[in-house]
Amino acid sequence: MSALLLRRLRCLSRTPGSVRAFSSLPPPLPTALVRSTFLDFFREEHGHLLVPSSPVRPRGDPSLLFVNAGMNQFKPILTGTADPRSAMASYRRVVNSQKCVRAGGKHNDLEDVGRDVYHHTFFEMLGNWSFGDYFKEKACSMAWSLLTEHYGIPADRLYVSYFAGDAASGLPADEETRQIWLDIGVPAAHLLPFGLKENFWEMGDTGPCGPCTEIHYDHVGGRNAASLVNTDDPEVVEIWNLVFMQYNRDMDQTLSLLPKSSVDTGMGLERLTAVLQGKRSNYDTDLFTPLLHAIHQRSKVAPYGGRTGSSDQLKVDTAYRVVADHVRTMCVCIADGIHPGMSGAELVLRRILRRAVRFNVEILKAPQGALASLVPTVTHILGGVYPELQREEERIIDIINENEAHFLSSLQQGTRLIHRTLRKMEDKDSSVFPASVAWSLNRDLGFPLDLVDLMLDERGVRVDRQELERLIAENLEVVSDQPADAQPGLTLDVSSLVALQRSGVPHTDDSMKYQYRLKEDGYVFPKCSATVVALFNGQALVSEVTEGQRCGVILDQTCFYAEQGGQSHDRGYFLRDGLQDVPFPVENVVVAGGYVVHHVTATDHLKVGDQVQLHLDQVHRLSLMVNHTTTHLLNFALRTVIGPSVQQRGSHVSADYLRFDFSTKKSLSASQLQQIERCVHDIVSAKHMVHSQELPLQAAMHLSGLRTVDEVYPDPVRVVAVNVPVSELLDKASDPETSVELCCGTHLLQTAAIEDMVITSERQMVKGISRIIAVTRQEATKAREAGKDLSEDVDSLTTRLTLSTPADLNVAQRQAKEVGVLSDAVDNTPMPQWQRRELQSQLKVLQRQSNTVIRKMEIKEAASQAQAVLKKNGQKDVLVDSVETDSMSVLMKTVNHVCSASPHSHVILLAHQRHSGKVLCACQVPKGSASLLASDWATAVCGHLSGNAGGTAVVAKGSGSSSDITGALRWAEQFAHQRLRPLISSHS
Repeated sequence: MSALLLRRLRCLSRTPGSVRAFSSLPPPLPTALVRSTFLDFFREEHGHLLVPSSPVRPRGDPSLLFVNAGMNQFKPILTGTADPRSAMASYRRVVNSQKCVRAGGKHNDLEDVGRDVYHHTFFEMLGNWSFGDYFKEKACSMAWSLLTEHYGIPADRLYVSYFAGDAASGLPADEETRQIWLDIGVPAAHLLPFGLKENFWEMGDTGPCGPCTEIHYDHVGGRNAASLVNTDDPEVVEIWNLVFMQYNRDMDQTLSLLPKSSVDTGMGLERLTAVLQGKRSNYDTDLFTPLLHAIHQRSKVAPYGGRTGSSDQLKVDTAYRVVADHVRTMCVCIADGIHPGMSGAELVLRRILRRAVRFNVEILKAPQGALASLVPTVTHILGGVYPELQREEERIIDIINENEAHFLSSLQQGTRLIHRTLRKMEDKDSSVFPASVAWSLNRDLGFPLDLVDLMLDERGVRVDRQELERLIAENLEVVSDQPADAQPGLTLDVSSLVALQRSGVPHTDDSMKYQYRLKEDGYVFPKCSATVVALFNGQALVSEVTEGQRCGVILDQTCFYAEQGGQSHDRGYFLRDGLQDVPFPVENVVVAGGYVVHHVTATDHLKVGDQVQLHLDQVHRLSLMVNHTTTHLLNFALRTVIGPSVQQRGSHVSADYLRFDFSTKKSLSASQLQQIERCVHDIVSAKHMVHSQELPLQAAMHLSGLRTVDEVYPDPVRVVAVNVPVSELLDKASDPETSVELCCGTHLLQTAAIEDMVITSERQMVKGISRIIAVTRQEATKAREAGKDLSEDVDSLTTRLTLSTPADLNVAQRQAKEVGVLSDAVDNTPMPQWQRRELQSQLKVLQRQSNTVIRKMEIKEAASQAQAVLKKNGQKDVLVDSVETDSMSVLMKTVNHVCSASPHSHVILLAHQRHSGKVLCACQVPKGSASLLASDWATAVCGHLSGNAGGTAVVAKGSGSSSDITGALRWAEQFAHQRLRPLISSHS
């Protein structure tokens, strides 16, 4: 049903002319129609461009874990940093439905999910935007028309908030918006002023911001609900937020008017659907009911009842909501390339998955695997709008199943550790659970802290909360993914970009970065002279800088490549006219809004208008060109060897190596790695030409054999093809057997310069995503030579160990150490990964053989030592002696042999290591010996020897140092007798 047809149907229940209140609710609308009505209203009736949702993994924005609002993908427009050649730069009116996740960082609804009926970690945000086009009046009138006329929501159930102003910030009340709503027909009693917290929106500490107006809906109706707005009352909910971005907050926190005002609106689809389907709960809409039904079919509890709070004592309905919400989030995130992991967004998703598993298994009593079996239901509900869910369904199921199995295993392991710690606490009569253990459970096993609390409450035990919070705070340090040489303080802000445009400063001409030629003796890079057209000191544009001052230098033209498209920036320096002996080193190169900014620490005076000569680090640039072209060949080779299902998931090109992330079900075999290297080598040996050409974006997207990634491409866009001129690709109907990609990077003109490529590492980062590290040219040669040398070393060691039998334990241990040292070298030396895998397999066999020989020798030696100790001492309550061995393993086995032969003896043995000078200590006591614990005895003896020890009540070990073994033995015996004397006396 189209929006236009829906509008006609509703004309029957609507009076013409001004907006009026409705006496009854509209008929329920299915979610698909709610969504399409919104999009069609703005697209067909108000000329908005429909832009697809971006993935929930943010593009190039390290400040976000997930896309959490519809405006995230349009941030470059709002900050003025969009590539002026991209389609985004031309956006004026836009509409979309954006996938959003709020489960980490500033916006985090994770802990609220399940407790109420309207919070979600994943939701869809409907939004319309104006970038310098319409403003407040048009935005308000369209919103009111859509809600009351097209959706048929009774106007008397709607309340509108607006910005009341803030005297401290010097911000006036938004009376303009208030008057617009009055003119539309909103009663004054339904217009409510609020302050900064509720009705002033800011992107961050700096940047575009402005007042907003929110539309709230009263589920009850027939009353004055004004006092309930913005009070977290579940009956009166915000459904739409209209943000009017008219200010920019500068670095010094002052506000200035933006040259172009913009509108950014956001309306949660789930809440809107609940309103239009007459439901108080989002979970009662058709977005969730099929999922809740599927959960019930797999559980062993009653159907979903919608209870919350105290009425949901067993937390069954809470669990239903948690599982339904979280499985949607998992599906969307995994389909967009985010997988459960150990940091950032991956860590948050891991927590979401484990929370869902706990509720599903513990409360809903669902069997293992039930969670992943819900994925087809999610795909059925959302797959029509987000087809990536359908494409990735099988992989999503595999990842959820694998992570669930791992977590359930961790739960069992963690439960055992908790019980073991509790038993130790009973011995010490303590009721405070060690915070270090609780944090280790959470950090290392993913064991939820609230589950630790629950298990301890049942025993009347508590965690040392103050110490736990300290440990958590220590580990909350976020490691930024930003390159070490990045200098965000020199990034142009929106005010500076606007100032440049107002001053008529043209965008930087960086076409010279592509103007190089290939001659017989190598590449020739053109000379580049330029004029300084602007200087930025991190806060504002300035006319000059002095020596030692960091600044961003903008030139009228440049031959330097700015970091983008996964390729590192160029290196080099400037020379200023009249100052030819003082170079200005270029530390970083970035691009913002069409301006290339060279980060420089001034080595002398520099001012706008100065003439400079640019000197490119040609060796560094050539290495980048080699590795970037190799990245394209690697992408092509992966598809050739593994198949067309391989999708690029990320890449990074530096002068030293290249990194390539791609989708694959499992890690590559040694044979596949060799095939991929051969495929690349064949193209290199063939000396294929590398062609590039700019094409209109629309034409480029239809090229045969084209591979793209999820990026915003400029228009026109640069096409890079190997061995086939781009002009010929326009005429081909079938996919050519070559690499064809859209790419702004700098590339070779012929593949021969690559010389060689070696994959030095390949491993699965998470289930379904592998990462390759590769090197080229001289580094590849070094890697192959290292592999050859190590292969010869492994063969030599294998021959030696196979032909010779170790004479004694010391020889066997030395041989095992040789295997270990060689294994470390194989693990850590850059070499062909396929060869590393083969050598690792050989060394594992040798390690097992060596360990078997050592174990047998240790058992034999321990038995001999034990026999000598028993012959010397006989069987007695306290047996203290020394033995000759350098091995703690032998010493422990000797003690065990002695105790097996004399089960009632309390045994401690010392051994003086010949090489290190340390004294080894091992002890064992009969089970149930309350007077003398092995851990106490060993700790005391090793403490006497200025060392330390540890163990259990029965077995312990440690070390110390002493030149007087006899004295140490005497002290150990006296300690034992003092502890055992009361027991011996009572027996007497």
